[in-house]
Amino acid sequence: MRSTPTVPFGRFDTSWPAASRPDLLAEPVATALGRWADAGLAESVLVVDTDPEVADTAAFSAAYDVPLDVSANCVVIAAKRGGAVTHAACVALATTRVDVNSAVRKRLGARKASFAPMDTAVAETGMEYGGITPVGLPEGWPLLVDEAVAAAPYVLIGSGKRRSKLILPGELLTRLPNAEVVAGLAC
Repeated sequence: MRSTPTVPFGRFDTSWPAASRPDLLAEPVATALGRWADAGLAESVLVVDTDPEVADTAAFSAAYDVPLDVSANCVVIAAKRGGAVTHAACVALATTRVDVNSAVRKRLGARKASFAPMDTAVAETGMEYGGITPVGLPEGWPLLVDEAVAAAPYVLIGSGKRRSKLILPGELLTRLPNAEVVAGLAC
């Protein structure tokens, strides 16, 4: 019998190496983790099966006893310059807010930046709303990671589905395609 990996925080019935449970992951996430397996990084990523009714951060934190300072949110941004719209993702701890109007807008060289509409974020990422994650983002998207997330020993992020979450070292997010650690991304 295989033992359940130990999670560094929270109260979960069981956890698994994420790559071993593609049924708990959105397809782009499973594909990205497959590439991590080739690089020897996938064993650092766990997945936990959870109740999709409490997928939103505050409810999830209360239901599973996960501190907000280890929960990271991934938000999709629509940055506009002229007639062009560029999508990007930003990751920040749940205890902070992404500085869209200043830090993100300036970093992306946009005239205007805002949160992308939900239907756009879901369609572009291939992930469920409430489960969007930086793992498996569309090719070419900038990924801005707040320095506090990158420095965290472990963070909890979406899995691409509302029903599960990933737990991984924050530093692994900096190894994702187009990832950049940004000081002052969130406040």
